[in-house]
Amino acid sequence: MEVNRKEFYIGLLLAVSSSIFIGASFILKKKGLLRLASTGSTRAGHGGYAYLKEWLWWAGLVSMGVGEAANFAAYAFAPATLVTPLGALSVLVSAVLSSYFLNERLNIHGKIGCLLCIIGSTVMVIHAPREEEVSSLSAMAEKLKDPGFIVYAVSVVGSSLVLMFAVAPRYGQKNVLVYILICSVIGSLSVSCVKGLGIGIKELFSGIAVLKEPLFWVLIICLVICITIQISYLNKALDIFNTSLVTPIYYVFFTTSVMACSAILFKEWLRMTTDGALGTVSGFLTILIGIFLLHAFKDITFTLDSMPLFLKKSNQGAVPNHDLTTDESKLRRDMNSNGGGKPWLL
Repeated sequence: MEVNRKEFYIGLLLAVSSSIFIGASFILKKKGLLRLASTGSTRAGHGGYAYLKEWLWWAGLVSMGVGEAANFAAYAFAPATLVTPLGALSVLVSAVLSSYFLNERLNIHGKIGCLLCIIGSTVMVIHAPREEEVSSLSAMAEKLKDPGFIVYAVSVVGSSLVLMFAVAPRYGQKNVLVYILICSVIGSLSVSCVKGLGIGIKELFSGIAVLKEPLFWVLIICLVICITIQISYLNKALDIFNTSLVTPIYYVFFTTSVMACSAILFKEWLRMTTDGALGTVSGFLTILIGIFLLHAFKDITFTLDSMPLFLKKSNQGAVPNHDLTTDESKLRRDMNSNGGGKPWLL
């Protein structure tokens, strides 16, 4: 029992560390992209790749790599129902750090939306059924040949190509969902590749000659392509939109895409209980509400400090500026401005 408890705390520490590194990686990448923008280099949002010469961007990439490695290791010590929901902490870490280091603000609607996204994702993960065990690369190959997964993969590739070449050039710099959708759906395929490669590596250490298997190398090539696309379009999103907006939406869509892909590939839905189905649906609806609050009201300046003024206006109608106190006049000016201001805290 003591050994199990020790392993549990190791897994917990790894999961929390993973969220910290991943959340910090968004800030480092954004700082690097902002530095490049100030020098006049072609921005990532306009197709530039000058960020490859920026050390802050590479620091962010290394931070994300360390976080993903810690997250992978956490599954070896702690149950998935603990590790996966803790990934939502990266959203909070990124949001808090962006308020200090990027001077980005998030109104009360955005904060509530961020919280709802995390709650909804956590509920979905908790109620999701366990995936079917796959112990060999040959068994994984049979899973990949399933007609349902083939249809899903073709749909993902087709929709991603449409988004990349038809939608992104016209709407990518106006709508945050375009680039994030590309990263998320492609990311679901990259996770499948990672699972297959993990099985192959375990067999390799067991003495099985998996290097002679074509599937092993196909998975590596597909993983490289998927990760390259994810990095490119995530940089475009970070370069154009606020980190406090990109991070939670990316987490929600990525998590949902991965769970959908895993359900199709491993057929977990065949073993879902009524409670699990209701929990998944309620979690998904919560996510939709959170995304709506994040996206629809992102340009409205509204904080808890301004609530008394809003209540006063709703009860008494419009109040002339000359009837307001000095503090209320300053608050009204702050509410009508779109600029910076003091950083927000969750």
